[in-house]
Amino acid sequence: MTFATIVEALQSKKGVALFVPAVLLVSLTLAIGQNESARVSTARAETAPSAAAAPAPTGQRTMVAEAVSPTQRKEIEAIVKDYLLSNPEIMLEIQNALEAKMDKLQAERTAAVIKSNAPEIFRPAFSPVVGNAKGDVPIVEFFDYNCGYCKRAFGDVAKLVEKEKQVRFILKELPILSKGSEEAAKVALAAKMQGKYWEFHRAMLESQGQANEASALRVAEKVGVDMPRLKKDMASPQVQKEIDETRALATKLGIQGTPHFMVADRIIPGAPENLLERMSSLVAEVRKEGCKVC
Repeated sequence: MTFATIVEALQSKKGVALFVPAVLLVSLTLAIGQNESARVSTARAETAPSAAAAPAPTGQRTMVAEAVSPTQRKEIEAIVKDYLLSNPEIMLEIQNALEAKMDKLQAERTAAVIKSNAPEIFRPAFSPVVGNAKGDVPIVEFFDYNCGYCKRAFGDVAKLVEKEKQVRFILKELPILSKGSEEAAKVALAAKMQGKYWEFHRAMLESQGQANEASALRVAEKVGVDMPRLKKDMASPQVQKEIDETRALATKLGIQGTPHFMVADRIIPGAPENLLERMSSLVAEVRKEGCKVC
């Protein structure tokens, strides 16, 4: 097992729960081993003073734990088990500390990825932008037209766009749920080429049923796009490039589901019930503190 595999496993709560007692066991084993090593060293020093000043070889120190006998190991395991049963709260304390550490490491990794991909995220060449194109705070949403949570979140998104006149809302088509999702995304991006993106986007997310090419074309016709031109633009390399680049960007950012919001470099995964409140709060925070990567 590689170190990366171990770290990935520990990022789950189950992994953390399994790791905690293992750490305790290893720590106690090493402590007993070190005490035993110290006892032996002391005994040797008493019988051979000239050798006492020489430190134990590195190889001996790293092999201390392996010197514990099977009987001693069983005794150690019994002690650890008894201690954990008597003090279960320590498991929670260690688990919380480890989760906080992993969250910090993940946040640092995400910040680095955002910084290295800032132009593509916040200043895209082709991604649809609604609200104020020159707004001071960028908000990015990765979404899928077949995502129920994206549909639920749209009401708050629309309210924010109407409320915040200085927000630049960037929409990233991330069709990951079905073939129909990609078909609908192509219709949406083709509608953008006629200046009808927001009208189509709103109507599509407010509609019922499965999103696919047929349903998306019906919506596009209702919002008044030029249908022959739309069908031609759907097959354009520019449309496919936008979808491909958004998927690649989502992979870099570790995005595995929709919706996924970014208020500048602050993250809101999913569609919480207080989405509008959280986005508004983060917009105010970015205005006050600024964004180092935008």
